[in-house]
Amino acid sequence: MKLLLAALALASSPAAVPTASGPVVRLVTGAIRGVREGGIESFKGIPYAAPPVGPLRWRPPQPAARWPGERDAEAYGHDCIQARTPDVNEGTAPSEDCLYLNVWRPAGVHRKLPVMVWIHGGGYVAGTNAAPLYSGAAFARDGVIFVNMNYRLGRLGFFAFPALTKEHPEEPKGNYGYLDQIAALRWVKRNIAAFGGDPDKVTLAGESAGGESVLVLAGSPMAKGLFRRAIVESGEGRAEMLGRVFLTQDLPGRPSAEKIGIAFARAQGIDGNGPEALAKLRALPAARINDGLTMVSLVFGALNTFSGPIEDGKLLTTTPGEALAAGQGRNVPILIGTNDADLGLGFATTKQAAFAAFGDHAAAARQAYDPDGTLDLGLLNTRIGMDRMMTEPARHVARVVAHNGQASYLYRFAYIADSQHEKPIKGAEHASEIPYAFDTLPVQLGDKLTSHDASVARTMHGFWVNFAKNGMPGGAGLPAWPAYTSADDLMTFHADGTASAGPDPWQARLDLAADAAKQE
Repeated sequence: MKLLLAALALASSPAAVPTASGPVVRLVTGAIRGVREGGIESFKGIPYAAPPVGPLRWRPPQPAARWPGERDAEAYGHDCIQARTPDVNEGTAPSEDCLYLNVWRPAGVHRKLPVMVWIHGGGYVAGTNAAPLYSGAAFARDGVIFVNMNYRLGRLGFFAFPALTKEHPEEPKGNYGYLDQIAALRWVKRNIAAFGGDPDKVTLAGESAGGESVLVLAGSPMAKGLFRRAIVESGEGRAEMLGRVFLTQDLPGRPSAEKIGIAFARAQGIDGNGPEALAKLRALPAARINDGLTMVSLVFGALNTFSGPIEDGKLLTTTPGEALAAGQGRNVPILIGTNDADLGLGFATTKQAAFAAFGDHAAAARQAYDPDGTLDLGLLNTRIGMDRMMTEPARHVARVVAHNGQASYLYRFAYIADSQHEKPIKGAEHASEIPYAFDTLPVQLGDKLTSHDASVARTMHGFWVNFAKNGMPGGAGLPAWPAYTSADDLMTFHADGTASAGPDPWQARLDLAADAAKQE
């Protein structure tokens, strides 16, 4: 208990005295002073849990300590531990003390407003709530209080080890990053009314690993009642994005999370799997725990010593698709979709091998993907991989949610900014929809932003705002977006900048991908 109290006390240390001009909000843990810019107020670097350091490494998040006076909420908190690469260099200095969130609201709000909570992507090994593209200012401008969070990443966020499983047996194991997300949602439940938000009108949204996190929490009994609606951008939807892993049970071709943890310990020169070995792991510097994990390394062997999310039987009880199909997310309407050049990995060495993966439907797959035989093998692999990893699973979730009696809305994003048509990849890549949904395109495009680009962002952002407010994306001045009932109910953000609902031209491809998934 003394160790726990000492770790909790760390949370109260950064309480610098801010200027007296900013807005003040009084939380359960103390008062914070933010910043007002124009009609928007922001509050950054708010601790939603105690620093998960020392004895709290690989423990569920503990309550944040109270602080005296007014805490400065002008600057972002630390990012969670991760490797910095040329592609992932935004945010703040990474630290193991990283469980902070940010809030944006309209200035002078005195009524209950809808709330959106955002979970960033990054393959569970990277990402930040401080990325300029994730600013919640536009949502606040349009009447939605916006919250985003950091959560533990890599082996600090998802890790199992036999001595950990035995330690504190009453606690959920392995998925500390997901537990952080749940802690942030509980913080919202307790505190968002102080900002003028409605704790009973929360939309949980995320992209890539963040989108999958939304699906996991929608189907998890541990997150029940913490949010009312869900938005999933490129978040898979059938199996786990990094592969299925059980806490203690091996699967064909994939050892248990405990065995993966043992393999990591051995790679660090730590033998055994008991309390002494665990103590040595807890004593390692955080950078050694990360050990160079990046999204690229996940493709080239890092999964031998990194489990990713773990089916632990408490938080994650089955795959996201199976959980939703079983009705565990029955009370959560969903808006879900992907991009037309989304993430997809395929490694077939010939076209024949690529089509052979469809078994008895190989001829149909050839007709659907490459009817005239001219498609490049690399592009063929990408499209098949994308359909099986992202596009069809999103359709599957839309169908499951609709079947369970809740509204679901399916989209595909295909727009490319006017200044980006010379890119080597033709189509909207993974994550390219984010600045349109957030209406933060000027951050990305600067003086290359055109009125055409801005119009697409206004439309997409308007759909997202309406869904957070009303549970339906459509509204005045926007194209009609029917709730999903069949493959004809797809909203497409077209390459020409228009948006319309109609039949899915990829239906034959996605039907084949669905058949392949059922046979696995």
